[in-house]
Amino acid sequence: MIIRLPLRFEGSKGEKHLYALFDSGATYSCIAEDIAEELANPEKLHTPMKLATASNSTYMEIENTCRLDFYHEDVRLSDEFLVVPGVSEEVIIGAATMQKWRLKLDFEHDNVIVDPRVAKLILINLIKKD
Repeated sequence: MIIRLPLRFEGSKGEKHLYALFDSGATYSCIAEDIAEELANPEKLHTPMKLATASNSTYMEIENTCRLDFYHEDVRLSDEFLVVPGVSEEVIIGAATMQKWRLKLDFEHDNVIVDPRVAKLILINLIKKD
């Protein structure tokens, strides 16, 4: 199931409001190639990733990634986004990102629930590890 929301994204080159698709069926978070280049300097993966699409017989090779912050209800979240050429959505938030930030999908109200206390705690723990 999916929920589509407008969110603010920030990268090393600037910020932009985008429609993000929260897709529990997608493993990784992805961003369209042209939008990624507007927001950040995509980083080349050492070894490209070969990912299956919704069509079982179709695979795509991902060569780049970028790190972006995004905001939902003024809570800052951050993750790595695979740069996908030709993707139909601006941004897809996948299950790995949702699990990392403990986001809950509220399909009854077409909303994403972010507990700011959990997000703050996770962010503090990530900073301590660095």
